[in-house]
Amino acid sequence: MSVSAYRLDHIGIAVSSIDQALGVYEALGLKESGRELVESQAVRTAFLPLGETQLELLEPAGADSAVAKFLAKRGPGIHHVCFAVHDLESALDDLKRRGFRLINENPVPGAAGKRVAFLHPSAGQGVLIELSEVKRGS
Repeated sequence: MSVSAYRLDHIGIAVSSIDQALGVYEALGLKESGRELVESQAVRTAFLPLGETQLELLEPAGADSAVAKFLAKRGPGIHHVCFAVHDLESALDDLKRRGFRLINENPVPGAAGKRVAFLHPSAGQGVLIELSEVKRGS
């Protein structure tokens, strides 16, 4: 899969409270487009469109969620970078074949009804990378 098959979808930012964090981004002129609970990730999300991409605020929905662990270890900040792909299974197969370490070898439910998968931070030089499948018709 060529790099041109990937596009930046969003940047995930871990926060203790979406409500508190929104003030910063609203002061910059960004507006929240919606919130949702992503049960498969035990996280509440709020999206803020920014040009062709979005910021995703991530608030833990449980003490044992990955975002809660991230906050406890590192504090608030950039959690992941997400790239949109058209065929998630093919992208995962390609990356695995090329030796990338995957957290999810198969897609899992993500925000906005999309299917997602994460690459281990070691695959991204310390950056957690999420792949999100573009919805058909998008």
